Amino acid sequence: MKVKVCGITNVDDATEAVNLGAWAIGLIHHKVSPRAVRFGVAAEIGATFRRDCEIVGVFVNPTLERVVECVENANLSMVQLSGDEGPSFCTEVARRTGTKVIKAIHVSSAADIHQAEAFRTDFHLFDTGGSPLKGGTGRSFDWDLLADHHSAVPFLVAGGLNPENVTEAIRVTRPDAVDVASGVERKPGFKDHGKLASFFEAARYTPVASVSVSDGEEGE
Repeated sequence: MKVKVCGITNVDDATEAVNLGAWAIGLIHHKVSPRAVRFGVAAEIGATFRRDCEIVGVFVNPTLERVVECVENANLSMVQLSGDEGPSFCTEVARRTGTKVIKAIHVSSAADIHQAEAFRTDFHLFDTGGSPLKGGTGRSFDWDLLADHHSAVPFLVAGGLNPENVTEAIRVTRPDAVDVASGVERKPGFKDHGKLASFFEAARYTPVASVSVSDGEEGE
C-alpha cells in the first residue's frame, strides 16, 4: 500500500518518512494550518528528496501564480488542491506546472463522492468534511461510503487515519494509497517516529479473505 505522509515541516521528519518507504510527502502551503511549511524548508526538502518520492504541495484556494512559485521553489512533482477549486482550475494547474494533480474531496455524504467525477485529475483524495482548515482534523468519515466506489481516477483515503485503524480503512475502501498527518504526530507539524513506523507496518498488512477450494482443486 502506498503511503503519503502529509504535514511535513522539517527535514528530520521527511528523512524518516522516506526511510520508511513513503510514496509521497506532503508540504502544506496554507498559512493558517498548524502544519504549514516554511518556504525555505520546503525548498530544502524538495531538493533533498525529489528523487526518492513524490513531493506534494498542498494548497487551499491558491492563486495560480502562487502554485507555480511553490512548484519551482520546492521541485514539487504533485499539487494537491484542497479548497473549493473547480475542474478548470485543476486543469490549468496541470498545464502550467507540468505536475500531476490531486483533487481533495471533503466527504460528508455519498453525494460528495459522486461529485468527484467532475474532476478528471490524476488522483482524488477523500478526506473528512466539515473543517475550515480543509484537513488535519483527526476525524474519520464513513468509509462504507467508498466501499462500492468505482472510478477511472485512482484515489487516496485520508482523515483520522492512525496505526490502529489504517488496516481497517484499507480493507473497507481498497484505495490506491493512504494519507496520514495528525495520526502520527507528537504535536501539530512534528511526527512521532514510533507512530510513523507503526503506521507503515499496519498499512502494509492487508487482510486476505479466506477462499474455499473445490474438491479436486488445491489452493496456493
